[in-house]
Amino acid sequence: MGRFTHGRRIVGVIDIPVELAETQSRFLGEAGRAFIAALPGRAADFLERWELRRTGPSMYGMCALVLPVECADGTAAVLKLQHLDDESAGEPVALRAWDGDGAVRLLRYDGTTGTLLLERLRARDLSGVPSREAVRILAELLARLTSARAPAGLRSLGDIAARMLREVAGPEKALVDSLADEDERRLLRDCAAALREVAAEPGDRLLHWDLHYENVLAGDREPWLAIDPKPLAGDPGFELLPALDNRFDASETLWRFDLMTEVLGLDRERARAWTLGRVLQNSLWHIKDGEWELDPDQVSIARSLLAR
Repeated sequence: MGRFTHGRRIVGVIDIPVELAETQSRFLGEAGRAFIAALPGRAADFLERWELRRTGPSMYGMCALVLPVECADGTAAVLKLQHLDDESAGEPVALRAWDGDGAVRLLRYDGTTGTLLLERLRARDLSGVPSREAVRILAELLARLTSARAPAGLRSLGDIAARMLREVAGPEKALVDSLADEDERRLLRDCAAALREVAAEPGDRLLHWDLHYENVLAGDREPWLAIDPKPLAGDPGFELLPALDNRFDASETLWRFDLMTEVLGLDRERARAWTLGRVLQNSLWHIKDGEWELDPDQVSIARSLLAR
């Protein structure tokens, strides 16, 4: 999810950004439309149930509506309303495990709806910080977050890797074969070959999985804190691609990769393989969405790592 922003509104009990409604409908179909329709009632319910007072306009990301609120004791917080699925169900598990160490603090959670009450952070993210400084900040946060062992029950990187490899070499390999460019087909097979070397040891660390520059916000108790995890149990090497891809600069790819592996204390060959696996994951999603050419920035990243 990108940073929370303001947008055009659907006026009702709460202001629902039109962009959020369109995104939910496009990606989730009827389930997304049902989520949007239920938002006014859900917001009113939790504002009353948790004794919250709204203190600002609605904000939104790709998957959630966020309301700035004040708790009964005066604590500034945000109410996050989101569609409950396999990814969002893991968010409170990860936030409880981190308990505010490098990540936003979870104040309350409702397991039936996936609604969260979170500490309020500032509306400033790493996208405005000079690139090399931003990479270092993100790497230092990742080192802290991935030092924790993943709680039981989270999605496993091992399962994800096995599924990707089946989609490249098994009965579903038509996904890769559908690409128009032979070089791109070969690139994905090379990514799969690298992934195959490490897939048997997927790791047991608690991964954020989506730590890019807009998912790191300035805070009061710490300078920077991670938000919006989509957690996995796995190897920290799988975490590096967003920092290579966001604010992409081909001349910086290897510098960023080397800095992050150094700060996280990772074996570079294993991290290289998992990063290529992450390119493979994104590329397979790209193909499933009907795109017959790969993202050029991620192709460049993969080629830089394979050439090394």
